Amino acid sequence: MQATMDDRQLVTLAREGDQDAFTRLVERHQKMVYNLALGKTGSHHDAEEVTQTAFFKAWQGLPSFQGKAAFSSWLYRLTVNAAIDLLRQRKKHQGALSLDDPDLPVVPDRGPSPEELSEEHERRQLLWQAIESLPEPHRIPLLLREIEGLSYREIAQALTWRRAL
Repeated sequence: MQATMDDRQLVTLAREGDQDAFTRLVERHQKMVYNLALGKTGSHHDAEEVTQTAFFKAWQGLPSFQGKAAFSSWLYRLTVNAAIDLLRQRKKHQGALSLDDPDLPVVPDRGPSPEELSEEHERRQLLWQAIESLPEPHRIPLLLREIEGLSYREIAQALTWRRAL
């Protein structure tokens, strides 16, 4: 397989059953998906689960992917939806646990205080609300630049923009 294939070419091959092409798409976008999931959930464990779900849904949805938007835009939406679904599930089952449960493990406190965690969570929520309020054509390049650290040339290539840089 060619080393310089763009997302559209890899998607075409993956739709034809080429698992290596899909693996390359996963490798190319895994960090962005994970960081987005982490920002939405605030938990590394949940971010890993959301990342798996997003890529699973991408694999399942490849036959119906129209290609009208960039693959990364579609994957971004799948990730956000997977995070929202997970958070809804967690919220539903939140009341099912009891702190009086004798089977709950006792874990020593080694991390930030609840206040620090709350402040960090609030900062993240405000940041993601601001990012999500941007129109999608502005939001994705911002995420790719500020979170993924891609160069402007890499962003243009990732979004398959066809203009001279």
